[in-house]
Amino acid sequence: MKKELLAPAGDLEAGYAALYYGADAVYLGLQHFSARATAANFTPEALNEFTAYAHSLGRKVFVAVNTLVQEDELDGLLKTLDICSKYKVDAIIIQDLGVAEIVRKLYPELEMHASTQMAVHNKEGALALKKFGFSRVVLARELTLPEIEEIAAIPDLETEAFIHGALCYSYSGICLFSSLESGKSANRGKCLYPCRAVFGGEDGEKHYFSMKDMALQKDVLKMPVTSLKIEGRKKTALYVAAVTDYYRRILDGKGEDSKREENIKQIFSRPWTRFHFNGKNKEVIDRDFVGHRGLWAGRTEQADKRRIVVRPRYKIARHDGIQIDVPGEEKPFGFSVQELRVNGKRVFECNPGNTAEIFLPPKAPSLRRGMDVYLASSSEVKGAYPYSRPKPGEFKCRQNISVSVEVTAGEICASGGGERVCLNGVFEPAKDVSKMEETVKKVFDKTGDTDFNLEKLTFENPDGVFVPVSVLNELRRGLYGKIRPEEKKGVLQRNPAVVKSGEPRWCIKTDRPENLAEIDLAEAAEIVFLLAPDTSLDVVRKFPKNKLRLALPTVCRHPQRFRPLVDKLLEEGYRKWEIGNYWGCGFLPETGIDLSFDAPLYMFNGEAVRAAASLGAGRVTLPVEGTENHLKEICSAAVLPVTMIVYQDVPLFTSADCIRTNPCSKCQRGEKWLTLTRNGVRYEALSRDCQIMLFDRRPLCLAVEAGNIPADYYRVDFCYRRYPAGEAKRIWDSVRRFEDVSGINKGNIDRPALL
Repeated sequence: MKKELLAPAGDLEAGYAALYYGADAVYLGLQHFSARATAANFTPEALNEFTAYAHSLGRKVFVAVNTLVQEDELDGLLKTLDICSKYKVDAIIIQDLGVAEIVRKLYPELEMHASTQMAVHNKEGALALKKFGFSRVVLARELTLPEIEEIAAIPDLETEAFIHGALCYSYSGICLFSSLESGKSANRGKCLYPCRAVFGGEDGEKHYFSMKDMALQKDVLKMPVTSLKIEGRKKTALYVAAVTDYYRRILDGKGEDSKREENIKQIFSRPWTRFHFNGKNKEVIDRDFVGHRGLWAGRTEQADKRRIVVRPRYKIARHDGIQIDVPGEEKPFGFSVQELRVNGKRVFECNPGNTAEIFLPPKAPSLRRGMDVYLASSSEVKGAYPYSRPKPGEFKCRQNISVSVEVTAGEICASGGGERVCLNGVFEPAKDVSKMEETVKKVFDKTGDTDFNLEKLTFENPDGVFVPVSVLNELRRGLYGKIRPEEKKGVLQRNPAVVKSGEPRWCIKTDRPENLAEIDLAEAAEIVFLLAPDTSLDVVRKFPKNKLRLALPTVCRHPQRFRPLVDKLLEEGYRKWEIGNYWGCGFLPETGIDLSFDAPLYMFNGEAVRAAASLGAGRVTLPVEGTENHLKEICSAAVLPVTMIVYQDVPLFTSADCIRTNPCSKCQRGEKWLTLTRNGVRYEALSRDCQIMLFDRRPLCLAVEAGNIPADYYRVDFCYRRYPAGEAKRIWDSVRRFEDVSGINKGNIDRPALL
């Protein structure tokens, strides 16, 4: 099976470059609801033109509608989906379950792809989304080749995997770091990338979470997936051209090309990694520097305030960009070469192997011998990837119409698209009646810049008259000017929300029974216990069974490790369960259980709640990154009972990328807490079982605001951290009175809007 090469396009030029250099499909975003909101993105007119051009080449276009959508944005979402339907895009890439529900109901012609933001990281999650109606899942980047092979083997489900580009430290879709720090949510396309920053930690001031770039290179040939995806909707057309060209050659059997690899690294690249493709890998983080370096060109042989001397491995020319690693600086020192000398003479360029004097700009940092020098921008490479583009307006997605033309000796009429136009005239007999129909066809074929394509023409000329071309042109313009293109306009039929019942009920959640030792569990309407694969049945049995809900973790790379425990619990009659990822839907029984969706299964709008109900949920949980008004809107629109988390140590992210300093072979793999600081804020990272979770030292507490939010259940969480039993009781007692405790943060609750 031929693998699809899927390239990014942040704008129209990048899209044309991708097609020119061999992309089988291109993915892009529109002005709204795109997870790369800060990219240029496409206007409806650009989408129309680009999609029509791509289809003329036999290529595909996918539109990323892959952010979480708030209730008051659903009408705008419908307009976006109308555009996608109108211009016949090949698929929609989706994160929000509510968006998927709307597409299923109102836009069945649009194919659905599950975004990597849905965090599909095992077979069970893929199967659940397939059943819901997704034809393709975009896999989590963290997966190894055997894990990818297992998911790709699912019949009648397409799979897509990233092969090149930037990496997030967190599993995509379950990172709240930017949101809870700044109100700018990664799930809404506004991430500020706080993970790239310097943190103080046990190894000093480092970029503990700043990832290298993925580059699978020839390993893409081992990929069993349907589609091979290049990351980069915020990159230039030059970058897209170079990377697409590089992988097109590999897929076409021409092998890796070292010169093309060098071009990519010069245009934009962090250090490259194969990530976890070949198994667990700790060499995936660049702790010392962040951002683009370029192509390593050599080391300084001499340096002073005015110049550096280097024997470059590559040609360097005036106006090329140079970067130099400066110890102690977060980013390399970069500048454009303005003066270049070889053997004391000013030159335009220096060839590899010659000794170059490169003069520094004013206020350059102190440099010394032995520093790494990178070629970060090259005029020669910029000219190495020309590409063609169609003439503006040459391609449009047009609506097929049928036209009938009837002519008599005194009148000519044209009908089509529900409209009719007639012109009076005196028409003489035609000298050659057979040519008249051919002429009419040619005239009405000229649809110009209209939205129409003439599919069929019927011509009736019983009197055999001749009609001048000028009259036919006037008739065509009149008809095409009256016809309005068919517009699909989605309309939501909102069902009534669930009726709220009586007094609020309080729930408590933990993964450590000892945290609850001093709490009277009779005060809780429900106890949620987070399972681990090695959880003892005796521990579970100590909780009151009638109140107990058992929770599965959000990330689970090996669901089979849970199978014996879960089967035994189901056998013993435990019917209340909670899940935080779609894998739970594919793992637990479809019937006979009481299922609750936890916060990482984002319920951002009423349609998402309806979709949760169709997946078997009987209760959902509000997102912890919501504002007060947003949470109220969800409660008002929800057709299922709603839980609000009032107190929690929120996982800012969950990662497969270890920051312990010890090698894997010497790791105990037990629980270890690491303290990190940034801008005066203290964070704690939990390392356990080859997984990292980051927490703000200050827990989220929304007790005061919870009294204004009409949830059906309120929940207090004591998970991950060890809570002294007395402290847990104090917190439990306080928040149930809708009173905050000290040392907390408020997240986005009192922000005017979540960006």
